[in-house]
Amino acid sequence: MKIKDVVNALEKFAPLPLQDDFDNAGLQIGLAEAEVTGALLCLDVTEAVVDEAVGLGYNLIIAHHPLLFKSLKSITGRTYVERCAMKAIKNDIAIYAAHTNLDNAMNGVNFKIAEKIGMTNIQVLDPKEDMLLKLVTFVPKTQAEGVRNALFHAGCGCIGNYDSCSYNLNGDGTFRAGEGAHPFVGRIGEIHHENEVRIETILPSYLKGKAEQALIESHPYEEPAYDFYPLKNEWFQAGAGVIGDLIEPENESDFLMNIKKTFEVGCVKHSRLKGRLIKRVALCGGAGAFLLPKAVGKADAFLTGEVRYHDYFFYENDILVTEIGHYESEQYTREIFQTIIRDLFPSLEIRISRINTNPIKYL
Repeated sequence: MKIKDVVNALEKFAPLPLQDDFDNAGLQIGLAEAEVTGALLCLDVTEAVVDEAVGLGYNLIIAHHPLLFKSLKSITGRTYVERCAMKAIKNDIAIYAAHTNLDNAMNGVNFKIAEKIGMTNIQVLDPKEDMLLKLVTFVPKTQAEGVRNALFHAGCGCIGNYDSCSYNLNGDGTFRAGEGAHPFVGRIGEIHHENEVRIETILPSYLKGKAEQALIESHPYEEPAYDFYPLKNEWFQAGAGVIGDLIEPENESDFLMNIKKTFEVGCVKHSRLKGRLIKRVALCGGAGAFLLPKAVGKADAFLTGEVRYHDYFFYENDILVTEIGHYESEQYTREIFQTIIRDLFPSLEIRISRINTNPIKYL
């Protein structure tokens, strides 16, 4: 088993194109072709975490936060990032990060937080936009089923909880093959009429190349006709934050105490209590305060890792603002890594890091 096999599994779950523009997720250090000896799962890469991997004999560290977030102009050991990079390279350890792509993925970081709280009817709070394409092609009726299946296998046709979605319209296609052509049907130099099916289906834009290859390989025509149209639809299968319902509504104090217990935090910051009944909760792991405007009017409480001081003033009458710390909110991300790898590679030795990498301490 190679490191690239584990990377491919992680990126199938959380494709890199889902990451935000500012991010730097992916394989950061190491050789993808190396045989993997074990994987250490963590939130942050620190020198202690690299030492832990060395001690275990593991050559792969999988982190949520990228070690290499900004470019390095030198590697001299001046910062912890440089020292981690030097130590990892010296010990042939690969470092991989799944950051905002995992935040934005279905069943990713925010879905894990919602699961810990016990939420139901979970949906993406701020869906991605401008990431969908509509593919249209024309296929002889007798070959349409094969082409459709090839497109579905390539990832087309997924809408919400449904897959294999397409629209099909029968029609009359015409063409005339010229000299040098090798037509699937018809004769050179003669106009041919063919009973064709117009197939329309939807796909995320990052799968365009894969869908195009599947279409060309499965289509019987020498030169198939097809078009990709950009869609403005919101894509509810990916995006920032989630919103859902508590299984049992709680008063504000009980909600805050349950959050404190679930995430094992020493301090829960919150806005002024207003006597609300908390039924519907919006949340975002990490620095998620940017989603507060999206949550207002839709949820009774908003949970995140970091909130700006003045947000407590601005939103206190609209929603219960709840802040538990960046590390604390994302600590269960390692369980996502564990599930993905364990299910696909049961023989691979994996371990959740025992190092608490939270840089913030409480007196």
